[in-house]
Amino acid sequence: MPLPEYSSLRVGIADGVATVVLDHPPVNTLDGQMMLDLHDLLGRLRTDATTRVIVFESAHEEFFLAHVDFGIFDSYPALEAVRKDYPHVNVHQGIGALLRGQPQVTIVKLAGIARAGGAEFVAAADMTFAGAERGKIAQSEVLLGILPGGGGTQFLLERTGRNRALEVVLGADLLDAETAALYGWINRAVPDGELDAFVARLAANIAALDPGVIEGAKRALPAADLTPGLNVEHDEWNRLVSGDAPVKKMTLAMERDLQTLAPERDLEGFLRQVAADV
Repeated sequence: MPLPEYSSLRVGIADGVATVVLDHPPVNTLDGQMMLDLHDLLGRLRTDATTRVIVFESAHEEFFLAHVDFGIFDSYPALEAVRKDYPHVNVHQGIGALLRGQPQVTIVKLAGIARAGGAEFVAAADMTFAGAERGKIAQSEVLLGILPGGGGTQFLLERTGRNRALEVVLGADLLDAETAALYGWINRAVPDGELDAFVARLAANIAALDPGVIEGAKRALPAADLTPGLNVEHDEWNRLVSGDAPVKKMTLAMERDLQTLAPERDLEGFLRQVAADV
């Protein structure tokens, strides 16, 4: 199907599989433009019966999605289309709802780091396969004095159970792929050199299934309605995000070049130092 050019995505479709490359340098932050691009793309693919699987990967060799861009607050007015489609949750949660409601099978190929809003995107997909060495994931929001606000608490509760969800959210550590798979956060860790071939084979096999099989499987195994929990998550995130401490931490973090390679590589250490210096 014909698609427009997107500023933050590169899309190719062949043999029933759409490959979506997330491409927003320098560290692949999830900003307002990428949200709009994803909203438009997934909306178009939703009605395309010939596309049966969507694989998400990153153009960046170190980061899948670093986190939500810190300039996102300025983009809220432009995200009205997302808000309109998902009026019962906030706009960040709406991206997860969009992904969870996609008729195609959605697969994340995690060959780098996904934190915070990036980790929420990963958990909203149907399946995630990560490079055993390079794939890493974290919910790091508490280091800024806030909570996950894009569905992270509910996705973790659903996937890992309450005890491990609390560990992930409050511990804010960067988990390796093996641990994330053990916890149920992702499907499995795959040797880095085998990840591309593994995901390509799985996607091709699913896309080749008889008509009606994918649709039937997704109806029999539906994504749960997480709205009540998402509303509580939003209320707690909203209560915290406008406080003095988070604002000071975000401001100092940006003054120290957050969203560039050096601080992002050890974001947990960087944000703990920022918190100590505020």
